[in-house]
Parts: sequence; C-alpha cells; structure tokens
Amino acid sequence: MRFTLVLLFALVACTATPLHHTVEPPQRRIVALMPSFVEDLVAVGALHQIVGISTGNESIAAVRRVPIVADYASVDVERVVALKPDVVVAIPAQMRFLQPLRRLQIDVQLLPDETYGDIFTDLRRLGEISGHERRAALEIARLDRTTVALRSHERHFSRPPSIFVVLGIQPIWTAASQSYIGSLIALAGGRDAAGHLASAYSEYSAEALLRAQPDAIVTDPSVRIASVFHREPWRSLRAVRMHHVYVIPDASSLERPGPSYVKGLAWLIAVLRRQP
Repeated sequence: MRFTLVLLFALVACTATPLHHTVEPPQRRIVALMPSFVEDLVAVGALHQIVGISTGNESIAAVRRVPIVADYASVDVERVVALKPDVVVAIPAQMRFLQPLRRLQIDVQLLPDETYGDIFTDLRRLGEISGHERRAALEIARLDRTTVALRSHERHFSRPPSIFVVLGIQPIWTAASQSYIGSLIALAGGRDAAGHLASAYSEYSAEALLRAQPDAIVTDPSVRIASVFHREPWRSLRAVRMHHVYVIPDASSLERPGPSYVKGLAWLIAVLRRQP
C-alpha cells in the first residue's frame, strides 16, 4: 500500500504543471509605417519584432537593415504581405493605402501622432501591441521625469519670446501653436509666433511673417534657410538681422513626436536662454 501511494505521488509530481510556470505568448511581428512608431517600439524593447518600416527612419540606426515597405505617399502591399506581419501600425491619413491589407485579414491599427499627448498614448498602445506594457510604462515615467528636470532650467520671461518654425521656404510652411512642435515651444517657455492656424502645419504668407516679427527663427538643416536671407520677407525680419536664427542639428528630435522629443525640448530651452 505504501509503495502504491509513493508511486501515485511521484506520478502526480511528474505530470502537474508548476505553480509559477507561465507560457510566454508569441511575440507579434510588426510593420510600423511611421518613424515615430518605430522609435516608440525601439524604446519599449520591441526592436526585434519590427519586420517592416517606412522611409524617414535614417536617424534610427537600429533599424537600418529592416525592409522598407512604404513612404509618405504609398505602401507596397505585396512586400508587406510577404513579411507575414501580425499587425501593421499606421496613422489615420494612411488608411486609404491600407484597405487591401484589411481585406486580406491583416490587423491594421491606426494611431494618431500629431500632438504632444499622442507621444504617451502611442507609447502605451504600442507597449500593449508588442507585449511590452511594463517597459512602456517605465519609458513614459522616464520621459516625464526628464521633462520636469529640463523645465527646471528654463528662463522666466516677463514676455515669452516668440519663435517662428520654418519647415519650408518656397512656399513658407510652419507649425502652428496647436501642433506638437508648438507644444514643445510652450514647454520650453516660448510662444509660437504663427499662433493658432486652421491646421497644425500650414502654409504661411510672407506678409503675415513680416507682421509677426518673431524674436527667433528655428528650422532644420534640410530647409537651407540661409539661401533666402537676401530676399523678402526674410531680410526685413529682425530675427534675421540680429542673427537669431537657429538650425537644430538633429531635426527628428524636434519634428518627430517620439521619445527623442526630450532632446528637442532641451535644444529649445537652450535657444530661449540666449534671447536678450
């Protein structure tokens, strides 16, 4: 009898599932069609799950060998399908290119990436999609701490300096105060000289720029703003005459709503500290 009981207990011990054993869910293969989403996925530890990306990720060294399957105006549906993704993440404006994927029963998730708040919403959502919720929460907390620390070094002005963002020169394109970049300017202690426009990113007239007379101009290297300083309205701007024109070395840190925004914010704070 004793032998039988011992044998039964041994068999149960061999076949029972350990109390603390958990089966890891399969990690989803992800195609990310916006650079901000790629940056988010890298930040939450999902780099190895990215199987396809769009153009515009040149500054993210970790994904240089990942296949490019889209640009801002098109998606190569056949290449996406060949990668066998579990999910494709894109912005709502790209939906017209993605209908064929949905018809093929591929999961397409649309996430906004236009505002400062979208940075944190997207990090959290991409953490869920990739299975890295805890890492996403830690990254959000880190960004919050870094933002608070950076803002503690702001200058306090009786009148916030006005900053005009130049995204294009022929015609003039800028970022309005309701844009992600406008939010960064406000966080840095400045004021977006373009004000509130009909669209977050908009064409801007030469006459309006002359009237605005911003205290400083910020832009990225690809704009090549120095090439128009001899023309109107640029040569009649005080910011140009006083050499208050600043070109950010890493444009993506200012223009891409992803975790590297803290670098863009630090740069803007440094720019504003130089204002008289």
